[in-house]
Amino acid sequence: MEPVTILLVEDEGLLLFEFEEALTEAGFNVVAFSSGTKAVEYLRSAEVAARGVVTDIRLSDRAALDGWEVARIAWEIDPEVAVVYMSGHGAVDWPSKGVPNSIVLEKPFAIAQLITAVSQLLNEG
Repeated sequence: MEPVTILLVEDEGLLLFEFEEALTEAGFNVVAFSSGTKAVEYLRSAEVAARGVVTDIRLSDRAALDGWEVARIAWEIDPEVAVVYMSGHGAVDWPSKGVPNSIVLEKPFAIAQLITAVSQLLNEG
């Protein structure tokens, strides 16, 4: 069975590496980006659809896309996509900006919480 592809978007290099490593160890195929713009380019061109998106809400990519937009575009491509938003301070907007089949993890959180959230959303979806 092919591993499930997860799109990971995090603009802090150390966290990106840490999250990518943890998701990979949990058995996921991870495609990681530090920019919302690059993540969306991948989503629109990918041959294998990402079944899950893990994204920071506030990205330093001033050019445009934040985590809300990345997830919305992923959801428009596949309404079944599971989304985990990560935030230090954007969670209050989740009820209005979040997509269905999503959850918010407040930073800082334990890596185990991330793996659990992704797995639960994929199993429910």
